[in-house]
Amino acid sequence: MSDKAISGTSNDPVRCAVIALIGAPNAGKSTLINQLTGAKVSIVTHKVQTTRARMRGIAIEGVSQLILVDTPGIFTPKRRLDRAMVDAAWAGAHDADLTLLLIDAAKGVNDEVRAILQGLQNLAGKIILLLNKVDLVKKDALLSLIETLRPYRDFDEIFMISAMTGDGVSDLKSYLANTAPPGPWLYPEDQLTDAPLRYLAAEITREKLTLRLHQELPYASTVETTSWKELRGGKVRLEQTIFVMRDSQKKIVLGKQGQTIKAISMESRKELADILGVPVDLFLFVKVRSKWGDDPERYREMGLDFPKN
Repeated sequence: MSDKAISGTSNDPVRCAVIALIGAPNAGKSTLINQLTGAKVSIVTHKVQTTRARMRGIAIEGVSQLILVDTPGIFTPKRRLDRAMVDAAWAGAHDADLTLLLIDAAKGVNDEVRAILQGLQNLAGKIILLLNKVDLVKKDALLSLIETLRPYRDFDEIFMISAMTGDGVSDLKSYLANTAPPGPWLYPEDQLTDAPLRYLAAEITREKLTLRLHQELPYASTVETTSWKELRGGKVRLEQTIFVMRDSQKKIVLGKQGQTIKAISMESRKELADILGVPVDLFLFVKVRSKWGDDPERYREMGLDFPKN
């Protein structure tokens, strides 16, 4: 870390904050973290509950380091994996210096948002309300939404933003930097995420899988990087396994004459090469594991605690 990064342009001490983003599925948390960091550190799809584990993005603003925790969307859990994801989201909020509650302004206050607002009553510390997708909502409706939310919590600040376009995000980032408590940075200044590269690579492939098969493939599939080898000349050779629950799902992922999995591999390989800055050879395999949702090892791979029941 350079002296300039440590001291900034003034005599202010360096600052560091762990900031949790919570909200309902598809509220825009991953998109916002990518905007704040200026890089893709969390995958984004239109399928609900894309984010499964806590993913940290790291942003620098002046003398402040902002550690942004992208948590899974909070919803009513029905399965073991659902419970693990919701537990991870609330744990992220309890461990943070401050919490950002992101609400899709176009959807307003629905049952999922009400449940989150009730849960916030047990959460100490600063809570900032972010109304997202405000470019899709008329001003009168936004003001009405704020009045609807006020009785639930005395929010420390309210921001109206569009995570997709970036509107209002710079003001939010400046506020977070000024609010961060004095303290040493926890990561090098050029680090954008704490996720291991093997995990990030698996998430990129899962994103491509979800985007291509979001209607055909059920929610319960996962990707694991099983081999990572650095070859001569800087090339990286990756092997990944896509786990599904039934043979019929395996056929969907493979596609006719293997065309679907080839397309997924090509899209993932291109993005991984851009991220790593070196050529990538990617080999994808599909395995049926009917009980992977009850396998503690799969949860550890995803960075989730395994619920006992």
